[in-house]
Order: sequence, then C-alpha cells, then structure tokens
Amino acid sequence: MGHIRYSVAACQTDMPNPIDRRAMRANTDRMLSMVDSAVAGAAPFLPLRLVVFPEFAHSAPVFPTAEELIEKLAVKIPNEHTERLAQKAREHDIYIQSGSMLEVDPKWPGHVFNTTCLIGPEGILYKYRKVNTWIPYEVHTSPHDLEGYDEPLFPVADTPIGRIGCAICYDWLFPEAMRQLTANGAEVLLRVSAYMDPWGATEPMDWWTVINRARAIENAAYVVAANQGASLRHYPPYSWPGGSQVVDFDGRLLAQASPGPGERIVVAPIDISAVRHERGTRRGHHMTAQLRTEAYPVYQRHQYPPKAEGGNENMISYERNNRLIDQAKQQFTGTDSK
Repeated sequence: MGHIRYSVAACQTDMPNPIDRRAMRANTDRMLSMVDSAVAGAAPFLPLRLVVFPEFAHSAPVFPTAEELIEKLAVKIPNEHTERLAQKAREHDIYIQSGSMLEVDPKWPGHVFNTTCLIGPEGILYKYRKVNTWIPYEVHTSPHDLEGYDEPLFPVADTPIGRIGCAICYDWLFPEAMRQLTANGAEVLLRVSAYMDPWGATEPMDWWTVINRARAIENAAYVVAANQGASLRHYPPYSWPGGSQVVDFDGRLLAQASPGPGERIVVAPIDISAVRHERGTRRGHHMTAQLRTEAYPVYQRHQYPPKAEGGNENMISYERNNRLIDQAKQQFTGTDSK
C-alpha cells in the first residue's frame, strides 16, 4: 500500500444570499478564487488535494415555499457551477466538495433537494441529497421520503486520495448517517454545514465541535467540517459562527477556524495510510467492528414517520410530536403533508 498523505482545506464563506439563478455566479466566482488561494497557500508544505465548502455556499433557501425556490433558484445537476468546479479540479488535480445548492430533478417534479457534489478531475463522482432535513425550517424533500426512490442515500467515492463520503449539517445529529457512510467504506467524512448560533463552535453549547469529534471517534474516520461564516446581514434570521475544523480518527482537533463570522480557510493534514492501519490493527475502541446490530430492535422495523403501537408511551409521544412537526411543515410549504 502506497503512503497517502495530503492537505485538506475547509473553506467557510461569507457571501450575500443569491435571490435568483444569475446571482449564483458571483458565489461560484468567489469559491473558485478561494480554491486558488488554498492551493497556493499549501503548496510549499503538504500539497492540497481536497477542498470542502459549506452548506448553502451556492444558494440558500431564502423563499418560504418549495414552489418559489423551484421558480427562482433551484437548478438541475450537472450545471454551469458543477462544470466550473470540475474545470478547477482538473487545473489543480484536486477534489472539491461543492457548497450545497437547491436542486430540481425532472424525475421528481415539484420537489427541491438540498444537494452537494464531490467533484474531481474526472467530473462529478457522487451527488448527495440531504436525508435529514431541518424540520420545520427547511422545505426541501428528503429522498428517503419519496416512494420508489432507488438511488443510494449515502454514496461513497473511492478516489486516489481515499474513500470519501459526505452528509449535510443536520444529518450529523443522527449518528446512523455517519455509521452508514462508514459501512459503505468512507474513511474521510465531510460535513457541509450551515450551523447557526447558539449550537456552534463556542461554549456553553458547542454542539458543532462535540458532534464532529464524536462522529470521528465512533467511526475511526477523519472529519472535515466546513461551516457557514455568513454574517447576520447576509443570512438572517440566524447568525453563523463558522468554526470550520478538521478532526482526526481519534477525535483530535487538527485545525479549526476561530469562532465568528467571516471567510476562513482551514488547512490540515489527512493521512489515509494511518487510518487504514488503525482500522486494520486495533482491537480496542473499534466500534464499527464490535457493533452488535441485533442488540437494537428499534432499527428492525420502519420508524419514520413513527406510529404508536400497543399503547407504547414512547411511541405515542413520538407520534404526537410527529403530528406537530407535520403541522409546522404545512406552514412553510402551504401544502398538505403527505
């Protein structure tokens, strides 16, 4: 096995919200410039091979209904933005996890997805659509909820710089999502996020760092987490604390941006040979190898949306809350929940 070691850059952005498709070009312009800066900055040291951008870097859900997003902002993939990133990836021989964009797909009319792509010199390697949308704020569709959806929910790309998988923001509050990416072979887990205060990178909450480190430890994987650094005036009604960071497979913080809004480029080393060695030799703290799946019957049946069965108080509570969530979703979409 050849030694695979390189630098990764988590690039957090602070740009105005596009309000139409034409305005997205300026965001992509800035992202391409940041790629050039990251590559140039790392060149005298450990060369850069992977760049990660945050959620909504290309466009954010600035309209309250899916219908308006589809009309004004959503795009098909591939598109001019993914092609420009592919050109940049070929120029520098790197891989780029795009910022997320609002996606429409003729196969699923009337739905809008929150989507990010891993793009390399060869083009788009995978397209990830957010599975756990942030209810009730987001009006995107989870692909999980579409009857007949037959594409992989958690794709992993096998690349010359390691096996890479990605999930978006709120997905990371569900340890099952990262466990599935790891089961699919991921060695580097990418977090494309717009994680707002007060759950950001500062105490007393500090969910951002806690979750990133926990997922790295649970899965013996690197975590590269790019967070929005948008100021309040750019992405109201929340403020965005940045804090982009890189975590190694033992939960060590290798690098992180200072908390607070603003552009940052955080660079740290990734050693794929090391994580493969650890996974192949360690017996202690090897949770994926020691996972007793049959011990958890909660996952042996369909759970979403949860239904009350046999007077189980926990399930009744889940169902009651699910009805409230559906009601909240209706306020945002203006449609009946399915």
